[in-house]
Parts: sequence; C-alpha cells; structure tokens
Amino acid sequence: MSTKWTAPRIRALKGKQRFAMLTAYDYTTAQLMDEAEIPMLLVGDSLGMTVLGYENTLPVTLEQMLHHSAAVSRGAKNAMVIADLPFLTYQVSIEEAILNAGRCIKEAGVDGVKLEGGEIRAPHVRALVENGIPVLGHIGLTPQSVHAMGGFRVQGKTESDIERLIRDARALEDAGIFALVLEGMPSDTARRITEAISVPTIGIGAGPHCDGQVLVVNDLLGLTERPPKFAKKYADLRSELQRSFSSFKEEVESGTFPAPEHEY
Repeated sequence: MSTKWTAPRIRALKGKQRFAMLTAYDYTTAQLMDEAEIPMLLVGDSLGMTVLGYENTLPVTLEQMLHHSAAVSRGAKNAMVIADLPFLTYQVSIEEAILNAGRCIKEAGVDGVKLEGGEIRAPHVRALVENGIPVLGHIGLTPQSVHAMGGFRVQGKTESDIERLIRDARALEDAGIFALVLEGMPSDTARRITEAISVPTIGIGAGPHCDGQVLVVNDLLGLTERPPKFAKKYADLRSELQRSFSSFKEEVESGTFPAPEHEY
C-alpha cells in the first residue's frame, strides 16, 4: 500500500482514527513534518501573519500562496498538501475558483485546496470536485470574514447559529468535500457538527470531539508572541532562537567565532 495520504484515505478515517494536521510554509519544515508522519499539511493563508507580517490573512495573494505551496510540496513526499485559496480568488465566480485552484494543483503541486464558507460555497465546491480537485471545507470562525464578524470571535454559541453551521456542513458534504475544518467554536457545537456529517472534521479551537486537530506551526513551536487560547506550546523556540542570536552576536564581537575548527 502506498504511504501517500490522499483525500479518499483521509475521508476513510472518519470514526476510525483521529489524525493530525499542521500548517507549513517552507521546504525544511514540511520535510520534518513528513518525517514525523503528519498526514496533512496545510499551506494556510495564515502565512500572511506568521511569515509576511500582515495583521490578517486578507492581503495574501495567489502568487504568494503558489510560492510557499510549491516549497511545501517539494518537502512533503507522503503527507497530503492542501493550499488555502486566498481572499478574492474564489468568491467572485466559479470560473475563477476553478482556474485558481487548478493553478495550485498544476503549478504548486499540491494535492487539494481549502476554501472558507458554508452553504454559499457549495456550488464552488461541487465545481472543483467535478473537475478533479479535492476540497477541504472550513466553517465557524473564518478569518477571511474577519471584518464582517467584527474580529476573531467565537462562532456557534446560540442554537440558531449551531443549526446554521450544521446546514452549512451538510451542504458542503453534499457538494463533495473530503473533510471539514471547524474553527473557533464551543466544543459541544463542534461535536454536533461532527456527528451530523459523514466526512471527518478537523478542529482548531473547537474542542476534543473532532475527528482531527490542526494547529498553526508557529503556535506549536512557541514562536508566537501572544498565542491564542486554544493553542498548545510543544516547544519554546522563541526563547531558544533569541538565545542563539545573542550568543552569535557576542562571539562575533568578542572574536571567539570563528574558532580554528571552523577554518579551512
């Protein structure tokens, strides 16, 4: 059996095995994640904040996504690589959605794309799937709608909101998504959505009841200055990097680097 993770293989995990997904933005990190046997790597438009220094994801361009997605694809041999479709690359028309998603597949070598939105995006999802492009859905807190939501706010708190999210999830499932990201919602809301559909859910700030979990790699590695509540820091690379940079500076200034063992 091939070790390569695919959309059908991910979908088949529903109810059988929990699985992990991480964001990745470069070749080396993707290679390390692949060696750790992470099944799915998301080249998130979160790179707008983690890599490019923007306040949110909205300024990220398709060209930037293609650039980083290609690097991740070169690093990951077995993981399924998913590229985020950035703001205004799929909302305008189904035709643009197909063209831009197709560029991610053809030019960046990814295995599928992710787009935000519920029932309103079902026609886009259906068109992409019918054209051979696997789609990962995304509902709840959708960062590309940050202005409409009034900030990064928890979603699905009221019964009417929960029912709307379940309708969104079912519409996306009917349209052909292979899995669904649930972001920024109470754990019971995520549980109800997870139970309502037959494709896996992947939680981020959505509690323990999802089929899989995803974190932004910068949060996981302790690189984020003010990480969100839902993130767990598995390392403290921020402090370690600062220590390393300071040590290098001090050794250069003192003349102890380079030492004889670093000379040709």
